[in-house]
Amino acid sequence: MILRASAVALAAFGLIQLAGGIWLLDLGGTAYYVVAGIALVGCAFCLWRHRTVGLAIYAVYFAASVAWAFAETGGEPWSLLPRLMLPALIGMWLCTPMITRSLASAPGRGRVSVGALVALNLIALPLGSFVHRLQPQTTDPIFQAGVQPTFPARVSTRTMGDVAGSWSSYGRDIQNSRFSPLAQLNADSVDKLEVAWTYRAGLPPAGVLGSIEATPLKIGNLLYFCTGYNDVVALDAETGRQRWRYNARTPRSIPLQQCRGVSYFRKTTPSGECPARIITATVDARLVALDAISGKPCETFGDHGVVSLLRGLGPKALGEFVVTSPPLIVGDKIVTGGKVIDNVYWGAPSGVIRAFDAITGKFAWAFDVGRLDRRSEPSGQDTYTPSTPNSWVPLSADEKLGLVYAALANPAGADMYGGMRRPFDDAFGSSVVALDIRTGALRWKFQTVHHDLWDYDLASPPTLVDIPFASGLRHALVQPTKRGEIFVLDRLTGKPIFEIVERRAPSGRPAPGDWHARTQPFSPRLPSLQGSDFRETDMWGLSPIDQLWCRIAFRRVRYDGIFTPPGLTESLEYPGYAGGTSWGGASVDLDHMVLFVSANHIGLRTRLLTREEAKTHKIEVAKGELGRYLPQGNTPYAVEQRPFLSPLGVPCNRPPYNTYAAIDLRSGRLLWHRPLGTARDSGPFGIPSMLPLDMGPPAQGGAIATRGGLLFVAATQERAIRALDARTGRELWKRRLPAGGQATPATYWSEQSGRQFVVIAASGNLGLQTKPGDFLVAFALPKGKQ
Repeated sequence: MILRASAVALAAFGLIQLAGGIWLLDLGGTAYYVVAGIALVGCAFCLWRHRTVGLAIYAVYFAASVAWAFAETGGEPWSLLPRLMLPALIGMWLCTPMITRSLASAPGRGRVSVGALVALNLIALPLGSFVHRLQPQTTDPIFQAGVQPTFPARVSTRTMGDVAGSWSSYGRDIQNSRFSPLAQLNADSVDKLEVAWTYRAGLPPAGVLGSIEATPLKIGNLLYFCTGYNDVVALDAETGRQRWRYNARTPRSIPLQQCRGVSYFRKTTPSGECPARIITATVDARLVALDAISGKPCETFGDHGVVSLLRGLGPKALGEFVVTSPPLIVGDKIVTGGKVIDNVYWGAPSGVIRAFDAITGKFAWAFDVGRLDRRSEPSGQDTYTPSTPNSWVPLSADEKLGLVYAALANPAGADMYGGMRRPFDDAFGSSVVALDIRTGALRWKFQTVHHDLWDYDLASPPTLVDIPFASGLRHALVQPTKRGEIFVLDRLTGKPIFEIVERRAPSGRPAPGDWHARTQPFSPRLPSLQGSDFRETDMWGLSPIDQLWCRIAFRRVRYDGIFTPPGLTESLEYPGYAGGTSWGGASVDLDHMVLFVSANHIGLRTRLLTREEAKTHKIEVAKGELGRYLPQGNTPYAVEQRPFLSPLGVPCNRPPYNTYAAIDLRSGRLLWHRPLGTARDSGPFGIPSMLPLDMGPPAQGGAIATRGGLLFVAATQERAIRALDARTGRELWKRRLPAGGQATPATYWSEQSGRQFVVIAASGNLGLQTKPGDFLVAFALPKGKQ
């Protein structure tokens, strides 16, 4: 009975591979699955007939499969897993006495067949290794560990920013370096870190989806941060005890709320009301100034402490223009952009960037790409230019050069169709711009994607660093991208410091009424974190069945590499809109001039829908990244998008899905590159696998670097914060978090106990489907043992 049940299961396994293999072969794919399917059906037939030759057939099938797997993958372990794990388990089952005794109809015959099966299985791995040596090595070098020489020597101990133990801006400084000069925590001491305190901020109100993605500020002996629904909290930096809390009263009519941090301003002459202020911007478009000591609104700032950011944005701006990033404080000005909700309709509010007086809240200037000649507020019923590129990530500034730097997104309203875009939309979309701090005038711009049809907006803040080359010191701006390309520009002129070239883009046909750029910019002297374009052999799964499904899906979509234009037939986008480097951004070791940057490696399936199709065809907006329907109103097309996943809900491309890299900013060399995070909290259908395998699950959030030679980072689907050795990427310390850690940590010095703290928000992330929460967790060495 067991033998025949096994034969039926094996026959089903073989028939699925045979049918799918014929389909794949017809699409131009490998013939392996056809041959494997025939072999498995033949094996099942023999086992049904109680013939031991079935075991010999399976042994040959498995040995050939191992050889094929090594030849196709180069022996990369993650690539071998779906090809060989299930066949190996089946082979082990066929070796059990429950099967072999049923086959032993004549003395010795069962033992001979089992011996053949075991022998061939044992020689399969050496055979595969031999075949592997005969093949050219095609594994993408960006995924190979230990690829570059030793860590560069120290070139400086100068640190941008102010007090060494503070964290006074979102990126620690207004240059967004995310580098702390603290060194109490290092490779010798970090393993002794323990939880010092935990603060519960409170879950969002009913009907509101809001997670804490804030990086806390540490000023004096207080920590300042915002909840996902914009409440501002001040805590004692040593104990985590709440000192004050400001209730922002954001409306529940805005269902998705985020806040990534607050800002700090101190008057040059500490007199009058609110000499030190916490500045926050809200999802309902208010700019709020609070006294840093009491948390009370600064009455002389705007209207009793509040400035409306809705002015000049039109009657529908509430809930469509939201501010999720902390405002930039530079000199006596507050500069802020804002996020315009994507893909709802063409004609959405403007992506204007504005500056206000930090003391009075009075309007200072505006940067509107549709009206570069007008830097004043609109009057009467006039508005800023609608649907222009917006800047939703944190801004950076060089106060000495008198410049503010903004990373811009796509023109708001339609990411995947550009037929209605105006010349200034195409000129500024997906660009980084430099603005005069005093007037808002444009000084220069650099575009990272021409006529962006892939939602490759700049999601990372510009990072400013002074790089000492042999030819002299260069004032650089480093701009990571969703594409995985990294651009390094002179921040005074916008000219490339590392060469940038234009390369021909795929010539596929976009949707009627649209066009695509012939070339796109690349930065060939710096490592690209994109990885290689997808091939059929990169397709993945948990078994040969879902890997076969992914191969068929890959062959059926339009895909000519990066920049395959979306259209009326389904196309594959890699990296997808959550790929490359997102709002987590980069960090820099300013002592050694080393850049640390992450990248996600997830594909996306996209199809444009005509208005007639859109009436009858929608994808439900599900929790996480299961699919989304984008109306793109006032354009000819809506959009359906799905992550490129197998039926089991795992990515169709092989791991890793998230990696961290270290790059020498003087030479452009890749120093190390590794997956970040294990598969413990990831798995099929969103069920945690609990496997401690370094697969690099998808991530959202950033890392910080310290003079102690460490990187602190959480970010991934795994609920953990880590300390990595900055020189090698090796993990030195890890602790579980009570919820997803999709935020960038901060580190600071407590004068009270003489300890260096590391603090991170653990609140989960809807897109990554990580566990929600309302925690702020601080770590430090035990008292008396530092």
